[in-house]
Amino acid sequence: MKSKDAIEALAALGQESRLAIVRLLFREGPDGLSAGEIADRLTLSAPTLSFHLPHLHRAGLLNSRREGNSIIYAANYARMNALIIYLTRDCCRERSGIGADIAGPRSAVLANTHRGAGIHEAPPRVHRR
Repeated sequence: MKSKDAIEALAALGQESRLAIVRLLFREGPDGLSAGEIADRLTLSAPTLSFHLPHLHRAGLLNSRREGNSIIYAANYARMNALIIYLTRDCCRERSGIGADIAGPRSAVLANTHRGAGIHEAPPRVHRR
């Protein structure tokens, strides 16, 4: 992945609704969801969803296909894996074991592409006084 591609993907993810769309589709798996189903599950209006989907598609984070009258959107696991590898490629080179689970040649994103796998939440923030 080139730096320009990583910047475009990260910029696309840097908006709350778009991040929610990507997270939903990653949880849903390779079968994906119709635009209407995405809108229903995330309680987004059709115009709002229509605004955000092209950003994610241009960044390569979503694949789409037509089924009858519907367009089905699915997460592009290979692209997300490439982004994670790009971000972590130089992680902890001199420290064995640190970051090995994300910086290796086969990251957890690619290894867990089946439905429901690979769902990760950020750790809760610790408030220090």
